[in-house]
Amino acid sequence: MPLQAANRITLAMLILTPLALGGCTSERIVFADPFAPPRAAAPAPARPAPPTINMAGRWTLSAPDGRLCGMNFTTTAGAANGRIAPEGGCPGNFFTSRQWTFDQGALVIYDHKEQPLARLAGSEPPGRFEGTAANGMAISLTR
Repeated sequence: MPLQAANRITLAMLILTPLALGGCTSERIVFADPFAPPRAAAPAPARPAPPTINMAGRWTLSAPDGRLCGMNFTTTAGAANGRIAPEGGCPGNFFTSRQWTFDQGALVIYDHKEQPLARLAGSEPPGRFEGTAANGMAISLTR
């Protein structure tokens, strides 16, 4: 076999082998178009708006069956989230409350595993929230 033919065969194998092996993977290789205009960066996720009411301090959580408990909310100035320290006797799983945040205008209470326990909306008079627990129980939160 002449030397040029051997070099062509070797070159062809060097080019075709990675392409053939690339077909054995479950991933699809996509090359970027060098002539495509640059993509705009994705907008940063919106931060929740701070509440119009100062959440810091002691609140009372109550359920329709008459059970209630104190919940101490902490936050930093202008923040839309913070920590919760529940007192004893809370209805349902609210003794596991650890965090709160405002999400799309609603107050959301989370447990120690960062699972939502309740979603509440502000109501009249100011300083009162009403909503539903994750288990469907109606609850309210008042100063």
